[in-house]
Amino acid sequence: MEWILPIAGIIAALAFLILCIGIVVVLLSVKKNLDHVARTLDGVEGQIQGITRETTDLLHKTNRLAEDVQDKSARLNTVVDAVKGVGGSVQNLNSSVDRVTNSVTHNIANNQENIAQVVKWSNVVMEVLDKWQMRKQRRNSVNFADQPVYKEAASTAYNEDTAHNGNVDIVKVKAGLDKNSDLK
Repeated sequence: MEWILPIAGIIAALAFLILCIGIVVVLLSVKKNLDHVARTLDGVEGQIQGITRETTDLLHKTNRLAEDVQDKSARLNTVVDAVKGVGGSVQNLNSSVDRVTNSVTHNIANNQENIAQVVKWSNVVMEVLDKWQMRKQRRNSVNFADQPVYKEAASTAYNEDTAHNGNVDIVKVKAGLDKNSDLK
């Protein structure tokens, strides 16, 4: 039995050796995996730095865009306020025009008789002016050098009485022409 103890020691040493070799293989495999993970993390770190730079740039651009939008919004508010003021001015103008129109309509209704009298008298004045100009034109158109000088014994002037009886043109009567004058 003496021989069992050295064999058991050899078996234990071999087992310990196999165990150590297994641990070394596992540790080498773990080292290989850890190296691979370290290289992957180095790549990821570079990518994260790039993403961080891009995110920072994007954040700065977003802030500038937000400031620009706020500035333009403030300017647009000024324009909106101006348009609102113009709308108020137009509304005031419309109400003023309505008041003036109502006032004119009311005054016309109140002074309708006076307006009719003014129109009537203006028509009379226009007729008198037309007749005066016609008479003046007739007098200027007569050439006295070509006509013989003689006096008619019974010259009758047109008036209201001769107009009704003699069927004479009313224009000659109103103009006060005598019977021998020619009105063309």
